[in-house]
Amino acid sequence: MTGSQRVALVTGAARGQGAAITKRLRADGFQVGACDVRMDELRTSIADLGDDVIAVELDVTSPEQWKTAVCEIVERFGTLTTLINNAGVLHRSSLADETAEGFESSWRFNCLGPFLGIQAALGHLLQASGAAIVNTVSTGAIRPFPNHAAYGSSKWALRGLTQSVAAELASDGIRVNAVFPGPIETPMLDPATQQRLTASLGRIGKPDEVANVVAFLVSDQASFMTGSEVIVDGGQCLRIG
Repeated sequence: MTGSQRVALVTGAARGQGAAITKRLRADGFQVGACDVRMDELRTSIADLGDDVIAVELDVTSPEQWKTAVCEIVERFGTLTTLINNAGVLHRSSLADETAEGFESSWRFNCLGPFLGIQAALGHLLQASGAAIVNTVSTGAIRPFPNHAAYGSSKWALRGLTQSVAAELASDGIRVNAVFPGPIETPMLDPATQQRLTASLGRIGKPDEVANVVAFLVSDQASFMTGSEVIVDGGQCLRIG
């Protein structure tokens, strides 16, 4: 390990925003532990990124798997300086049709998962210079959308968690920020939804456009930013209808 070494753990790295974040951080000189449950897809995604990116199996709702993933990354690269809590699930249901299981599952993936990741990584981040955490929240934590009670409330909770952790870790020199993507062209949005949103907004975002913001937030250029919330939505939250 060197004083300038930067090692990131990225969740949900097999596709979409997570894959784009992994590639962008590697281009910026990071070594990356790319984490997901879709291991075949993950290995394909990182195949051309070299030996400084490793595929790590991780169910973000499992405390045991978080501990194992962090240990594997630290054993490989010698340190962990950066945590990107990007994994999440989009779950839609009307209030009448929602189930306790569906509601709880959204919270487990979208809020509990990042919490477990912060706990698992904390010991290493406290030892790192310039440590940073970025949580992927959502414009669903800024404005309400119908049929999103589970998803929206879980992302509101992640927004609050980000603020609480930023306040607690500020004195330790660990920066904690959030990115709020709007509609992004990823497998999370089915083709019909992408077409509808494109017609409404003019276009939807690209995963690289979120990755660029994440890369900035973990860089030295954002060294005086913590507890910040960066919206990447093409103006979606400015619209009233």
